[in-house]
Amino acid sequence: MGETNKKDGRKYPTSPISGVGVVVYNAGKILLVKRANEPNKGMWSIPGGAIELGETIYQAAAREVLEECSIKIEIERLLDTAENVVKDRNGRIRYHYVIIDLLARYAGGKLKAGSDALECGWFTPEEAAGMDITPTLRAMFLRQGIIKDAG
Repeated sequence: MGETNKKDGRKYPTSPISGVGVVVYNAGKILLVKRANEPNKGMWSIPGGAIELGETIYQAAAREVLEECSIKIEIERLLDTAENVVKDRNGRIRYHYVIIDLLARYAGGKLKAGSDALECGWFTPEEAAGMDITPTLRAMFLRQGIIKDAG
C-alpha cells in the first residue's frame, strides 16, 4: 500500500486512496464530526473514510457514518467530488485521497462519537460556516451553496 518512512513509521502512499464523505441532514441541520486522526486532526468535517475492497460507495458511506456517529442513514444522491493531497515538509505526498461526497438523511439511532471522532453533533449551515472546518469541506460547502462566502 505504500513505502514506510524510517523516521516516523508513517506509510507513504504509492497511489491515491478512494474514500467517501457524507453530508447527513436532519431537521435543517448537518452532521459534523471533530476529527480524531490526521489529516486535519481536531478540525470539523463530515463523516467519511476509505472505501473497503468489494464495498460500494453507498455501503462505505453507511458504514462510515455508523462507525463514526452510531446512526443509520438513507442515501439520497451523489453530491460532489474532492481531492485532498497533503505533502510533508520535504514535499513528499503524505496523503492523497479522492473523495466522493454523498447526500443522505438521518434514518435513526442515537448520536454518539466513535473512535474516529472526538465529537459529533448537528449544526445549522450558519453554525458550520463559523466553525473550524477542513479546507476541502469548506470548499465543497461553498460550491454546493450549503454555506455562503464570508466575503
